[in-house]
Amino acid sequence: MPDTQIVQDTDPRCAELEAAGYRVVGESWAAHLTDPDRDLLETAVSRATASGLTLRELGPESAEALHKLEQLNAPDYPYTPATERVVGELSKTQALWPEYRVFGAFDGSRLVGATVIRAHEGSGDTRFTSVLAQYRRRGVGQAVKAASILAFLEIGIKRFSTGGAAANDGSLGANEALGYVVDERWRSYQL
Repeated sequence: MPDTQIVQDTDPRCAELEAAGYRVVGESWAAHLTDPDRDLLETAVSRATASGLTLRELGPESAEALHKLEQLNAPDYPYTPATERVVGELSKTQALWPEYRVFGAFDGSRLVGATVIRAHEGSGDTRFTSVLAQYRRRGVGQAVKAASILAFLEIGIKRFSTGGAAANDGSLGANEALGYVVDERWRSYQL
């Protein structure tokens, strides 16, 4: 098992680790959004619905559909020590409720995208967003995330956090388009 160190890129230890022979094996980011632009969010949702998709919040009865979506996408998740995404068994997906809320996009009856978010310390914290390959780069991830933020605004939450692997520039772009600002970058080092 390699020695792994996950360090913020502004930390002086980066230079020390590199001098000691550690190499970067992954990079990740964290982003925050405060007082979101409701019009921007509603536009993201409208674009998706205008393309024929239906967006709605999912209850625990949708665990199997969410699990299937995740299984299909599992090979596409970029791996870093800081952002590893393991889908696991259906029971793991079922256990998301009630702590998390899930928002999905449907093409007919097929779940093609979803985001999972929870209220945590006064913020909306996204656990993951997942979109089927053939629906990527069409605003689906942006739309489900926008729908989740709009729902959280209704309950008074105005701060949000998210993150991901630096290699997933589609996710980064979708979040920035909603107003998220990347304020932390992390490096995963191994010897």
